[in-house]
Amino acid sequence: MAKKNDSVSKITLTSYDDLFETDESREDLKRERLMEIPISEIRDFPDHPYKVKDDEAMLELVESIRTRGLIQPVLVRPVEDGKYEMVSGHRRKRAFELANIEKIPARVMELTRDEAILSMVDSNLQRDEILPSEKAFAYKMRLEAMNRQGKRTDLTSTPSVERLSGKDALSVTALGNEVGESREQVRRYIRLTNLIPALLNLVDEKLIAMRPAVEISYLSTDAQRWIFESIEYNDCTPSHAQTLRMRKFADQGKLSKDVIDTIMDEEKPNQKEKSPFRDDRITSHIPKNVPKDQHCAFVIKAVDYYTRVLQKQRDKER
Repeated sequence: MAKKNDSVSKITLTSYDDLFETDESREDLKRERLMEIPISEIRDFPDHPYKVKDDEAMLELVESIRTRGLIQPVLVRPVEDGKYEMVSGHRRKRAFELANIEKIPARVMELTRDEAILSMVDSNLQRDEILPSEKAFAYKMRLEAMNRQGKRTDLTSTPSVERLSGKDALSVTALGNEVGESREQVRRYIRLTNLIPALLNLVDEKLIAMRPAVEISYLSTDAQRWIFESIEYNDCTPSHAQTLRMRKFADQGKLSKDVIDTIMDEEKPNQKEKSPFRDDRITSHIPKNVPKDQHCAFVIKAVDYYTRVLQKQRDKER
């Protein structure tokens, strides 16, 4: 009888939580933990597409953290050297640096690089304001991660509108469905990643519209630099029709700086008055309150005045 009681005492019952806990939830508990981590041990995610600016919004975030603390911990993943890589929370990390707080609350998760990319993009796309350049590189990174997770290994360059077909087109469609954009709009955003930084900044500043920007993205780096220089001189941006003509010249092997300048010199509704002088040595001496269409008259008067001054000096020397 004693042996029977001993056997009963050794029986352990499964707890209520364990009984109803799924394999997935147990895996999540094993993979995620909450910690306070020194900021010095967290490095930025490589090539993350989001801009972290020390602007007024950042100062407000710093003040909020100082007074109320961090409401939502950042998300990091452990890396090989024993440190951590930021997945979501680059702005919060910067705010802690500006607030001179050494440690930051963080959710630590064991994530592959592709899992981290998907999580990073998803979390940041929920922001109220996101720049076209941020969205462009985020979509590109997410699309490449999706294709890798689908065991595609042949995506070695930026997908272009023409090349995306078959399985690639299906991936773009799936991405569009996930982010609430049409397939064509996703493709357009991804094309923006081919712009030089100076032109991409103009897209962010809403000075270049999406369609002209996409057409420019097909041009060479030199051609894009010529366009930017012409934009600065003419103080206007190219229309969609003008960029289509530039692409046509480029396809024919005839696009040059002179061709771009000729196209950009055309008057357009968004064109502002421009100075007749391209040389900064001249324009730098013209007061900013002088309208550009009066630059020529101002320079003529200045030269005339200087000529009379020289003449007076010569008369005195006689």
